Amino acid sequence: MNAPLTPHPSKRALEIDGVGYAFGEGEAAKQVLFDIGLKLDRGEFAIMTGPSGSGKTTLLSLVGALRRPQSGRLRVIGRDLQGLEGPPLEAYRRQLGFIFQLHNLFPALTAFQSVKMAADLQPEASENMDDRIRALLNTLGLGERLDYRPHQLSGGQRQRVAIARALVHRPALVLADEPTAALDMANTRIVLELLADLAHHHETTILMVTQDARVFESADRLIHLVDGRIDSDTRTAR
Repeated sequence: MNAPLTPHPSKRALEIDGVGYAFGEGEAAKQVLFDIGLKLDRGEFAIMTGPSGSGKTTLLSLVGALRRPQSGRLRVIGRDLQGLEGPPLEAYRRQLGFIFQLHNLFPALTAFQSVKMAADLQPEASENMDDRIRALLNTLGLGERLDYRPHQLSGGQRQRVAIARALVHRPALVLADEPTAALDMANTRIVLELLADLAHHHETTILMVTQDARVFESADRLIHLVDGRIDSDTRTAR
């Protein structure tokens, strides 16, 4: 039986205790995460890196409740994820901002409509949300492409629309998987500034998976995962 987690401090955004995960079953099972323990505070910007196949994306998907851990416990933004189903699970996911390697934009929606749809899913949409969407897309260099559909945008532009979609509601937690891989340095800096602003002014917690060494210096912590285990967890001098 898993030991109970410690009481949830008000400043704690993420608490992972003894989490393990394997793909497959029986003799064919391949363990990809081993006894992961990790704590992040509200407003902390953490980057997780490590070799391909080390379990980074799998861990991100567990925190996002896209998969369920097979051992251990996760408590995220005040919710114990064990057994979370139905409306409570939907409410939890609405507090997150997901940025995937693939942008997954709807082909029929313009850049503005893609971000607007995400904003409208929130239970309390701001009255000035349309203005916020335009300002965010303008900051990301897409102000003249609000009415463009995905096939009219470059790969980097589509990724920036996906980033705007994830950040527009100022989520409590951003889970980002290689968000800057398709971006040049100028746009990478813009995205990092947006993330840092959310972290330090809105107490959004950022957990980013990346191999992009250009972004390491922006993080409060660098977490190195190797063969499914946390090899190091270092606070930066930023």
